[in-house]
Amino acid sequence: MLSKNTLFKVSLFTLALALASYRWVEDDFSKLIVSRLQEYRRVFPQEKAFLHTDKPYYVAGDTLWFSAYLAEGAIHFADSASRVLYVDLMEKRTGKNISIRRVKLDGGYGNGDIKLNDALPSGAYTIRAYTNWMRNFPEDYFFHKDLYVFNNGTNTPETVTSNLDVQFFPEGGQLVAGLSTRVGFKAIDQSGLGAEVNGFVLNQKNDTIAALKSEHLGMGKFPFEPVAGEKYTAFVRKKSDAYQRFDFPEVKSEGFTMIVNNLTTTDKMRILVYANFPDNMDKEVNIVAQTRGLVAFAAKGKVSKKGLQLNVPVNELPDGITQLTLFDSQNKPVCERLVFVDHGERLHLKISTNKNLFNPREKTEVEIMVTDTADKPVETMLSVSVTDEGQIAPQPYDQNIISYLLLSSDLRGIIEQPAYYFDTTKTDRKIKLDLLMMTQGWRRFNWADVLQESHTAPTRFVEQGFSIQGEVKKGNKKLADKVMLSVFLTNDSINTFLTTESGETGRFALDNLIFNDSLNVRLQGMNSKNNAGLNIIMAPFDPPKFTIHKIPFYPVTVDALKMAEYLKRAEEYLEIERKIRASREKLLKEITIKGKREEERDSRKLYSRADASIKVTPQMTGAANSILDMLQGRVAGVSVMGSGSNATVSIRGSRTEPTFLLDGMPVDKDLITSLSIFDVESIDVLKGASAAIYGSRGGGGVISVLTKRGNSAYDYSQDITPGVTVAKIAGFNVPRKFYEPRYDLKRPEDLKPDYRTTIHWAPMLRTKQDGKVKFSYFNTDASTKVNIRVEALTAWGIPGSAETGYSVR
Repeated sequence: MLSKNTLFKVSLFTLALALASYRWVEDDFSKLIVSRLQEYRRVFPQEKAFLHTDKPYYVAGDTLWFSAYLAEGAIHFADSASRVLYVDLMEKRTGKNISIRRVKLDGGYGNGDIKLNDALPSGAYTIRAYTNWMRNFPEDYFFHKDLYVFNNGTNTPETVTSNLDVQFFPEGGQLVAGLSTRVGFKAIDQSGLGAEVNGFVLNQKNDTIAALKSEHLGMGKFPFEPVAGEKYTAFVRKKSDAYQRFDFPEVKSEGFTMIVNNLTTTDKMRILVYANFPDNMDKEVNIVAQTRGLVAFAAKGKVSKKGLQLNVPVNELPDGITQLTLFDSQNKPVCERLVFVDHGERLHLKISTNKNLFNPREKTEVEIMVTDTADKPVETMLSVSVTDEGQIAPQPYDQNIISYLLLSSDLRGIIEQPAYYFDTTKTDRKIKLDLLMMTQGWRRFNWADVLQESHTAPTRFVEQGFSIQGEVKKGNKKLADKVMLSVFLTNDSINTFLTTESGETGRFALDNLIFNDSLNVRLQGMNSKNNAGLNIIMAPFDPPKFTIHKIPFYPVTVDALKMAEYLKRAEEYLEIERKIRASREKLLKEITIKGKREEERDSRKLYSRADASIKVTPQMTGAANSILDMLQGRVAGVSVMGSGSNATVSIRGSRTEPTFLLDGMPVDKDLITSLSIFDVESIDVLKGASAAIYGSRGGGGVISVLTKRGNSAYDYSQDITPGVTVAKIAGFNVPRKFYEPRYDLKRPEDLKPDYRTTIHWAPMLRTKQDGKVKFSYFNTDASTKVNIRVEALTAWGIPGSAETGYSVR
């Protein structure tokens, strides 16, 4: 990552300013700011991830398809340093990790998919993306996108209250007695979404000092001049609801205010600074503007009784959020304001289809032309999703790669309808975007962190591949000497022997391993005399924590009739898939597995006994690559097709895949396949009536995996030779191929009814030198409107997004 310093060059732009009280300077303070920001970026360079998903919501049993983009954080070059991107799906209500994907990035681009279990409960979920390097920073730096999963059989109701939260943001950050300013506010409801409100502000005498009314998505502003010694209270309500009382910011007796006008003219930004201090002396200040850690200007001036005015040429500022900070004579930040600069520096995407009206199952040919602002063709990577608009309603002004890289990724919290601010047909978009800038209290760069003379080194590194890390101990004590380790790595395509040496503290690491699916690892000390006392401990993968959000279930925009049709069609389609799969599978010959009845009830089991139980032995682990492989041929009525993360399991008489339990807890199948077979104590299988104890989730049967770690009484002495450690680690998930019917060939598999919601998915297309790329696909049986959405990012950091549509009748 540190080799990326060439990406972070800083330049100071000369400013033409109107007033003599302000002058451009390159003094000690401006040099200090530039050097400290450079050092901060050198130690903590940023990365940004973005995911383009095929749909905004899903039904249980669907496949979630995604295309991944990873960009450098300052200038958005697509080829950032990391080559491994983690994508996980989290349940918002519980914080449970449903599935983890490891995506291989090539030049900043990658793709993958997540198969949603058909027993997944209805509710709100979050898909997030991050690199190992990004884990050096708070979770706010990760990519997050809310998704909604519907399941007729497992609705999980959310409790919705009528709570209202209102926050007030004095422009520049503070209220100072006697200084007129503007106060922005943001009102949100119980879902965290903006609420349209009105209200007023009272002083201590209950006089109305100001009235307020939201202008856009719960945001608004009003003029305000605070009085010394006064305390103010706001009363706000939604529509005709009762007023609720809210605290108002405290009034300071002295200090600075800063007012910014970024809307009146397109060529310059006006900054007004005022001060109120007892000595009435002119106050020397410094003003710094930086965008994503790149200094755009630094200036010095004096604030007189009449204030200080600056006219800053906007064309010197880059696209995106600029952070304006006012420093006092002691170099302490005293005022701050965010402004958005929009020069329209993005790709132009023209999507053309060979017709505007198609027949069901007719072939559609699409051409995408990509040009820059000078109308020159651009060679770039892009992703395309094509969906049935009759079943999947496009979300109004949903997040796209433009709004994310330039706006949402540099702010915290929910940014509603972010694409609205980039719709050039909306004449008020810049006014409303400035409201957003006034009401956001967080940004990526905190001056208290930046201005430190030294920084603590990051604890997590940039991953070019996967790592095996751990520690060697002598019993439970740290080793004083280095230990040479032999490492055996095996899977379907790898059979490798390596050696590595632990450090003086006993820690060891093997980095930059590139492999798909999973890898079996065997570690052993090479000093045979001392092996008996060696304890080799591998560090497990620990997903980052997830902040649980209590939000209602339906913040997506859906039509009730369309949703009913969507759920009906989805169930019909899944049922067809089940029948086809069942007709192709050959059930295994039934065998009976006998075992001793346990004397004590295992607390991990709700059931008293299973229909079949496999006790895992060392001999079994040698012939299996995954846990599901051990079911093959050992359990009556259980069929396993495929291997690894792509394996499918069915139990005779069931229409759905079984529910998987890990030490008694329901988990995603992918988590089961990623477990090391050496960690498993036993596998139980429940069918039919035996699985009924798990309710609707047991409809497809239950496969219960019990680990050695989950059994506190497990006897490890029977397992592995002392001084030897075995484990299984997860690698890159190989994306599955998107199903594409060929109705021109009349294949047997294409005879089934076709009401797919995602009609076409192309996660990684590249335009040629002429800026064009072409592709085709066949429409479904539905008479509907079809939506085509394209996301793009050039290698040099210019984003693009576009949508179009056509009809099928």
